[in-house]
Amino acid sequence: MSQSRALGGQTALVTGAASGIGREIAFELARAGAAVVIADLNEAGAQAVAAEIEGQGGKALGVAMDVTDEAAVNAGVARANDAFGGVDILVSNAGIQIVNPIDQFAYADWKKMLAIHLDGAFLTTKAVLPHMYGTKTDGSHRGGTVIYMGSVHSHLASPLKSAYVTAKHGLLGLSRTLAKEGAKHGVRSHVVCPGFVRTPLVDKQIPEQAKELGISEEEVVSRVMLGNTVDGIFTTVEDVARTVRFLAEFPTAAFTGQSFVVSHGWHMQ
Repeated sequence: MSQSRALGGQTALVTGAASGIGREIAFELARAGAAVVIADLNEAGAQAVAAEIEGQGGKALGVAMDVTDEAAVNAGVARANDAFGGVDILVSNAGIQIVNPIDQFAYADWKKMLAIHLDGAFLTTKAVLPHMYGTKTDGSHRGGTVIYMGSVHSHLASPLKSAYVTAKHGLLGLSRTLAKEGAKHGVRSHVVCPGFVRTPLVDKQIPEQAKELGISEEEVVSRVMLGNTVDGIFTTVEDVARTVRFLAEFPTAAFTGQSFVVSHGWHMQ
């Protein structure tokens, strides 16, 4: 499977990797030579992705993980340690979307959104840092890379997405803090911020936004999702996965604490 050995000898843990963006990231990192731990609430889906990667000559492990449950996160990271000797790359990708105006947003939905996006990022980061903060036999820092899946909504807001926008903004703060704390241990962090990617998560939003905004589903796609792009094209899972791989392979902390917008010009910073 490997097209490159740039990440050979490293282990990547990708959350929410049984489908969508996370699945493509897992395959891209495997192609770069990493052993990949597929972590997902859907254990059967995670194991299926792992089996597919292994069937193509890569190294992979599928584990069940509810990123809002500290015990489940710790257990999944422990399995990664047992199988591959630690975690060198964390991609905190698990996420969902719920759209509603603020005055109609259920508090339970607000808490669920923040728990998955923010608590999940915090808990998985905390779980992998003991390995990344460790030292090698020669006394040098082991180090590592933590990549959070943000969004263009890490930098701006849209109607109906109060919890999502709040959570994605919060990832910037977590990443920047980790960049400061982790530097002395050789750990760097980044936030990758995609535009609209045509996944089931986005497909589900189209009729919901059409109803809330009082426009057609075609207008949601052409105006809301693609109207600000330079080419009228959705960001692809490949676009995002290649950006993650670039950051995972980058040899220094030159980009630590930074966010990278991958949106076909939908948002520029």
